[in-house]
Amino acid sequence: MSADLDGINITQGRELLTVYRFNTKSAKHYFCSRCSVYTHHQRRSNPKQYGVNVACLKGMSPFDFQEVPVYDGTRHPADGFPPTRAGTLIYRPAE
Repeated sequence: MSADLDGINITQGRELLTVYRFNTKSAKHYFCSRCSVYTHHQRRSNPKQYGVNVACLKGMSPFDFQEVPVYDGTRHPADGFPPTRAGTLIYRPAE
């Protein structure tokens, strides 16, 4: 899920967040320093947005989405590559 930088409000645990910067160090990835859960990141492709882990949002679950597109993470649009869809995650409830 995406949100503008002013579009999310951290209601608890802000003091436990730690930031990590991978590879180009452009994006800021936030994790809980206590349990290591990824919460959100400031995007490299659009620094004015956060990518948000929906499992960290009150009242939402990753299982609320039947299909989630997955993009190739090795060829980044910021490096001049077009977004390349690698596949789709599909949720099917157990019978």
